[in-house]
Amino acid sequence: MNSSQRTFSIKASQIEKKWLLVDADGAVLGRLATEVAHLLRGKHKTTYTQHMDDGDNVIVINADKVVLTGSKGDDKEYFSHSHFPGGVKFTNIKKYKADNPEFIIEHAVKGMLPKNRLGRKMFKNLKVYAGTAHPHQAQKPETYDIKK
Repeated sequence: MNSSQRTFSIKASQIEKKWLLVDADGAVLGRLATEVAHLLRGKHKTTYTQHMDDGDNVIVINADKVVLTGSKGDDKEYFSHSHFPGGVKFTNIKKYKADNPEFIIEHAVKGMLPKNRLGRKMFKNLKVYAGTAHPHQAQKPETYDIKK
């Protein structure tokens, strides 16, 4: 068998993670979330390995300026339950956009990652901030344009 016909699988010691800075200003929520999930999984790399966390660390800024299309601003609600009888609670997305805009992006991206321990590990590589300021300047993040 030729060496060119062998399947390449990256080892944990060979993984190189970068820090990417994504600006959510004017970005549509779903399109932003799919791109960020793609970066977190590492599918944009030639060394993508399905069973390993070889994705990059992603910083999302301006989470409060993300755009919702259609009537989602009025209609979309998040569901939570207290695990007690009658503990159902629906919260409109407008309330989250005003109080906790980071949650909207985190919730959308988390739903697009694998539902296992690897997905939880990948999710820890996501940092979301409402404004432009973030504490990760020391990592020298590269700017990643999602509006290509």
